[in-house]
Amino acid sequence: MTEEETGEHVPLEADLERLEEIVRLLESDSPELDQALALFEEGVARLRQARHRLAQAEIKVQRVLEQADGTLHLEEIRDPSE
Repeated sequence: MTEEETGEHVPLEADLERLEEIVRLLESDSPELDQALALFEEGVARLRQARHRLAQAEIKVQRVLEQADGTLHLEEIRDPSE
């Protein structure tokens, strides 16, 4: 189950480990078609969730500001709710 389905916070590492497990299971000869489809759907959901979380983390950690002289400056972005 994904974080969205359970409502619980799942560490990104756990999602990535589950994605690796799903890939291994799909690459094996054992899954039935229904099981393979369910694994694929779960994998897609976890991948979307991981991409979203990584994008949010990137935005939160740094923002690129272009200075008047054209140089780039990296600035940490703080979450106002923290």
